[in-house]
Amino acid sequence: MASPATTYEKLAAELAEAAARGNNVRPTGGGTKARWGNPGPEAQTLSTKGLDALVEHNPGDLTAVVQAGMPIERLQGILSQHGQMLALDPPCPGGASTVGGVVATADSGPLRHRYGGVRDLVLGIAVAVADGSVARAGGKVIKNVAGYDLAKLYCGSFGTLGVILEVAIRLHPRPAERRTIRGQTGDPAILLAAATSLSHLPLNLESLDVSWAGGGGALLARVAGAGLAERTAATRRAMTEAGLEAGLEAAEADDVAWAAQREAQRCDGAEGMVVRVSGLPSRLADIVAATPPHAGIVGRAGLGISWVRFPPASAEALVLAVKELRDRLAPMPCVVLDAPDAVRRGAGAWGPPDPARAALERRVKERFDPLGILNPGIL
Repeated sequence: MASPATTYEKLAAELAEAAARGNNVRPTGGGTKARWGNPGPEAQTLSTKGLDALVEHNPGDLTAVVQAGMPIERLQGILSQHGQMLALDPPCPGGASTVGGVVATADSGPLRHRYGGVRDLVLGIAVAVADGSVARAGGKVIKNVAGYDLAKLYCGSFGTLGVILEVAIRLHPRPAERRTIRGQTGDPAILLAAATSLSHLPLNLESLDVSWAGGGGALLARVAGAGLAERTAATRRAMTEAGLEAGLEAAEADDVAWAAQREAQRCDGAEGMVVRVSGLPSRLADIVAATPPHAGIVGRAGLGISWVRFPPASAEALVLAVKELRDRLAPMPCVVLDAPDAVRRGAGAWGPPDPARAALERRVKERFDPLGILNPGIL
């Protein structure tokens, strides 16, 4: 295997050469989401690992320009030296997840409650397109000119429109201190009511998550920034009034609790399975009711995004579990993330396609990748 390209021009030239030979291309960073989407045909891997530099950091403007192959954990370490952070905390298996991979898959973690998703933090982008050219969109300041925001088009595009080379991102101050309050219950209706109540209170929470497994659930609220003591007390009081058994997480257990929430969004795709469910926050009780007792749930309580994690089982059993989940929760999208290839083939990663949306996606794909060589079949 050839060494990863270390310049934008070299990677773009490799992409053009693959196109000229008629080869399919699979862009890759850390490889932590290589099994997401529908299994596609054989493809040549094009790695961004050689593009791993912090191009520019403007602490006063709270912006940075980062190459796609930089591991997100390493970037956070650099930014923390300036009291700043990229407000994205998706699962990061083995510390290998890269900035480009997170943008391409629009992955996220508990910080999404306060700071939004990938699309809210990307200001500009540079990509290699199939004809071998390097295209740029957006800028590197928070206020850009009006017009088509092509940078956001690449967020969640799964490498089907071009290979992300560089991203301009919005940063945020890193809180000096955080506190987490956990409220527990065995009643999904009480959990939903508490989550709804806290999401509408002016507590300015950094994260608000739920978890459910084995007939019991918890609501986790994280407070950060100014007025920490007062807002922590108010959050705990609100949980108690909503019917939860609320308590403050010990300082040494705080990060552990949130790491567990992130880790539950992933599994070993060779055996188990994770399905992401998107819908209104008010449907949380329905998701709990539709999830079998042997599976677990974590999710963003105020956003309506949940991850249902199934333990290892046969491919036939997992395909049936996906079908039942989709039938019970329709029309909520139930997307298969980590799963064996046989499950993703049998159930389809994305579920039944919407004809109008599929037609629009095909037209966009034809415009940006007319030869259809970039991750064909994944969507």
